[in-house]
Amino acid sequence: MATKSYEPLLIAEDSDEDFEILQLLMQQMQVQNPIYRFTNGDKVLDFLYQEGDYDRQFDTPRPSVILLDLNLPGTDGRDVLEQLKQDQNLKEIPIVVFTTSKNPRDIEFCYRKGANGYMIKPIDSSELEKTVQAFVDYWLAANISPHLKKHKVGIEE
Repeated sequence: MATKSYEPLLIAEDSDEDFEILQLLMQQMQVQNPIYRFTNGDKVLDFLYQEGDYDRQFDTPRPSVILLDLNLPGTDGRDVLEQLKQDQNLKEIPIVVFTTSKNPRDIEFCYRKGANGYMIKPIDSSELEKTVQAFVDYWLAANISPHLKKHKVGIEE
């Protein structure tokens, strides 16, 4: 299914294998959204706050949704979620947790901190395909995002 718009998707995933599978599935589903992938929480935050390697990139696109693994090196996904949902300029970006953790404490924590969704990565490839299809169908095709500023990430108009 092709998505209705081509707004960027940010994926925070440290596993190359998991990312390659995600990318392959999204290609098969004809996802046209640009994908920005980061392998640790620090890079996600640098990108969104235009710091570190991204401090001079004024045209960095704001993602329409973030697909966030919890167990990231450096700043983990829980801290990324908490920081972004407390930020007045970034809290409207939907964050969908995509993790192997079935721990009820992780699920409760993420929703308490503002996660917009929580999906468990299935091990079975056909179940993974169904889960990714559900994400694409809802977050990239059906969902209407709030008005997202089209300028530098992290700066209000």
